[in-house]
Formats: sequence, structure tokens, C-alpha cells
Amino acid sequence: MAGLAESGSNPDVELLYDINGLAKDAPHWFDRVMEFVGEYGLLFAIVLLVVWCWWSVRRRGGEDAASSVAALVWAPLAAGVAVLVNVPIRGFVERPRPFKTHDGLEVLIEGKNDFSFVSDHATLVMALAVALFVAHRKFGLVAIVLAVFGGFARVYMGVHYPTDVIGGFALGTAVALLLSPVAMALLTPLTRAVERSPRVGWLVSARGRGGAAGQGAVIPGARKESAEAGERDLAA
Repeated sequence: MAGLAESGSNPDVELLYDINGLAKDAPHWFDRVMEFVGEYGLLFAIVLLVVWCWWSVRRRGGEDAASSVAALVWAPLAAGVAVLVNVPIRGFVERPRPFKTHDGLEVLIEGKNDFSFVSDHATLVMALAVALFVAHRKFGLVAIVLAVFGGFARVYMGVHYPTDVIGGFALGTAVALLLSPVAMALLTPLTRAVERSPRVGWLVSARGRGGAAGQGAVIPGARKESAEAGERDLAA
């Protein structure tokens, strides 16, 4: 298993050299930017998209707020589960980092001595992006584009083969989609309970059922209905 893509005639290796070769011709400052983007920047950007989407959903409120927030809670959980699933895969395949078996690569970040397949970064960002896509199409599409660019950056940096990244994308997508129904079944009742809370209901909906319109009410809107009934009695 460790000998995957060790032949110079392998398309995986050829593509690795083609993409990584761009780093040799690029200015030093651009390589430093790509190093930061590939290691931290794009992951941080996708996390910000998830937070932005949550803020948008809670401000809008509505009947679907609880299920939408549940889908957003699933995004970081899906990323965590996907990375955990990857642990035995990496140990089974035992594929060395490309710079350990191929000469002439421009390695932009040092200290990567663990196994290469599957890419943790690619798994993480794609699981986040796909789970976000399930929750919100527009935010999710932006996140998927960022995740794909993040995978390109990992090859550009010389720390992964292209197939490491593709495998990570596949693993992250599979976990986010296949486990989504189970996650939603477990998380949606929880977010609905949070929405009904007078103290933390704002986490789910700014116009939440636990807000000013129904504080302390077990049934949403009960206080409002009783007030309207009182007004009708006074009018009579």
C-alpha cells in the first residue's frame, strides 16, 4: 500500500510535479501566502462562512430555523467525524509524504512526517463545505469552491499527492451526506428545545419562540393569543 504513486510515469506523480512546479516559478511572497492559505486560511474562511450562515438564519427566524441551525451544527461535527474515520485509513495505507519518495519538489512547509493518504485538510474542509451546502445552498457553494482551492494548495505546497486530496474530498463528502439524516434526526429536536428556551433561544432564532413574544410560554405564541383574547373581551 505504501508504494502508491511512486512511479514517475504515474499521472498522479506527474500532476504533482506540474502543480508543485508552479511554486518554483512564483515569487517568494506568493509562496508564503499559499502556505498560510493552504494550512490555515481556507479552513478559517469556511468556518467563518458557517458562522455567517448561522447568524443569517437566526436573524431570519421562521418555522425552519431549528432545522437549519441543526444542519449548521452538523457541519463541524461532520468534519470531526470524517477526520476520525480517516485515522485508520491513513494507518492502513501508510503512504509516505510525496517529498519523502520524490526528489525535486518545492516543499513550502516543514515538519510533515505523518502519512499522506488521505489528506486530513482536504477531508476537513470538504466535510464542512458539503454539510454547509446541505444547510444553505449559496453559502455551501462558496465553501465548496474554497475547499477545492484548499486541496490545490496542499499539492502546490508539496505535502500531498493529488489523489490524497481527491480521497479527502470523497471521504468528507461521504461522511457529511451519508450521516446527515441520522444527525438531523438527533440534532433537530435539540435545537427546537433550545429555540423554546427564554434564555438561549436567541442561538436558534432572533425572533425565537423563547423570545419576547412568548417568554415562559410552553406553547409558542400562547401569551400573544391570550392577550388578543383579553382585548376582544374588553371590546365586548
